Amino acid sequence: MADVNPRLRRDITPLRDADSLFSLADAPAGVRYLASFAMTAFATVVAVGVDSQVAIPNISLIFVVPVILGAVGLGLGPSLFSAILGAIAYNFFLTEPRHTLVVDDPANVWAIGLLFVVGLVVSGVAFTSRRRAIEAALLRRQAAMLQNYSRDVAGIDNAKAIVSITCHTLAALFQVPVVVILVLDGKVVSVEKVGNVEPQEAEIEAAQSSLATGLVVSAGVYPALTSRFDFWPVKTTAGGPRAAIGLAFDADERPAAPSTSVDIVGRFLALALDRQHFRHARP
Repeated sequence: MADVNPRLRRDITPLRDADSLFSLADAPAGVRYLASFAMTAFATVVAVGVDSQVAIPNISLIFVVPVILGAVGLGLGPSLFSAILGAIAYNFFLTEPRHTLVVDDPANVWAIGLLFVVGLVVSGVAFTSRRRAIEAALLRRQAAMLQNYSRDVAGIDNAKAIVSITCHTLAALFQVPVVVILVLDGKVVSVEKVGNVEPQEAEIEAAQSSLATGLVVSAGVYPALTSRFDFWPVKTTAGGPRAAIGLAFDADERPAAPSTSVDIVGRFLALALDRQHFRHARP
């Protein structure tokens, strides 16, 4: 048991680590938009410098670079902001008459409009590709964590340690406070938690309701109107304690289908608790 908790603490790192190294997606909005502005300003300096030395027909493509970087590292909003800034900068600094937003040549009107449209398309494609890459990396990490959990829980011969590693695994998977409540003969015999949300009487009642009905009890929904945790019942077959798994999701960041991973963890937890009960029940 001594080597279990340190390994779990190493596993509890933000899932956002799956993002690319060049990523400010979690920075405040002001920082991300400022970075977008800085990249577009740098692209403008480069474009003006190059244009002053040599005539390049496709100089406007320089402004697509900050759009791509913004979509990959800053988010969709800053990327679109770069697309708008790039079109304005190209008009102001690189089309005649210079240093004005007036456009005399209809061809330049089309060039500016095309630059803006290309920026929008590239922004959307790059952002979508980034999200898919993050989701794929997240799924791989979750699968690895569940595999490690199944191996670890199978090698532990202590009910408290089993519940503890279950809490830490779920906390690492979902990055939310977790509680596992054990109930025996209608009485709570153990409450193990990870996170800064202390289970209250409403949460205990919601957990018992989940065990009584065998159904998932969602926070804020009858009969758990004041509960902050969603509870999943763990179906054990032995006569030992039954478990309810609680996750305190943020209302704005609740995953679409948490039950898949919770059910997998719950099945392993049920097997481990049954094993413990049968071992201690032997004469």
